[in-house]
Amino acid sequence: MMGITVRGLVKTYGATTVIDTISFDVADGEFVTLLGPSGCGKTTTLRCIAGLDTPNGGLIAINGRVVSDAREGVFVAPHKRDLGMVFQSYAIWPHLTVAQNVAFPLTVKGERNTGSAVGWALDIVGMTHLAERRPSELSGGQQQRVALARAIAARPQVLLFDEPLSNLDARLRDRTRLEISRIQRELKVPALYVTHDQTEALSMSDRVIVMEAGRVVQQGTPRELYHRPVNRFVADFIGSANFLEVRRAERQWHLADGTPIQVDPLSDAGGTEPRVALLRPEAIRLDAGSVVEQNSTLNRLTGSVLGAMYLGPHIEYVVAAGGAHIRAFSRLELPPGSPVTLTFAADDCRLVDDTAASPKRNPASDYPRQSPILENIP
Repeated sequence: MMGITVRGLVKTYGATTVIDTISFDVADGEFVTLLGPSGCGKTTTLRCIAGLDTPNGGLIAINGRVVSDAREGVFVAPHKRDLGMVFQSYAIWPHLTVAQNVAFPLTVKGERNTGSAVGWALDIVGMTHLAERRPSELSGGQQQRVALARAIAARPQVLLFDEPLSNLDARLRDRTRLEISRIQRELKVPALYVTHDQTEALSMSDRVIVMEAGRVVQQGTPRELYHRPVNRFVADFIGSANFLEVRRAERQWHLADGTPIQVDPLSDAGGTEPRVALLRPEAIRLDAGSVVEQNSTLNRLTGSVLGAMYLGPHIEYVVAAGGAHIRAFSRLELPPGSPVTLTFAADDCRLVDDTAASPKRNPASDYPRQSPILENIP
């Protein structure tokens, strides 16, 4: 298989398991993001793929070539894996010019005529006119572009990104995010990107892999994860979310104060046990006062404003309604205590598992040797 193959990956430090038997693929030309909170194992996963850390179990292959197999004792050195990596700290040398920094991976490979490759890489990132400057003469965004040019100069088979935008201001992050996406599409190489920023993950990725406590909780397209999270952890980590405690009585779901509520039928598997319903703030229409409309397909709650936060494009309100505190977005300007009506569709109120961790996985020794993905890997 072209791209990245990870099967049953395990990494431990002493008695602590940092990566607990995870498996995933990055197809050729695909942009995949590892998303999760600090300490979930996403950067360690990236470092294992890069060869900067040695796994304790599992298999890693790049374009069909096994570069790490703990069972067979295979471990290919980082500089022989034909990949480019952009670090969070940029990791560019202050005593070298921009051009010399970009040329470094080429000189390590023994190439003498690096001019054309360096010129190509600098042109891709729009840094040709700054080729002779030192890093101290560059802005943070320009230094990040140098790191990106260095990563692509040798035309690697795979690109790896370890939270490359975390040191940039918000406006520069937006611009650099677009640049990274453009460059990856232009090069048509598989890319694995690590971040804890949901905006980066949703806006850049073909697929997102959500991690927690060293395990893969869910993977899918940004739209799938946002609208169909498998549990409360994923729903809460990707986007703003309200979680409403609901109970079933007389074939109808009810909120904490007894108000009947309709939920997405696709998420309702029956049962009478208490559940949690996910409701995104942007799915709610907030109206001042009491609104009465005859529409059986919509949920309608009356309540009062507890507080508000001005966010520019909209105001985020906290409303006491249905026995819960519900966040909703609106452009109306209302003082605390104002009576309001919240309206939302049943399809936007989805039952989710009230769990915070993925189930325990099999031991590292159980990763499949005969998986179809690995058919052509010796």
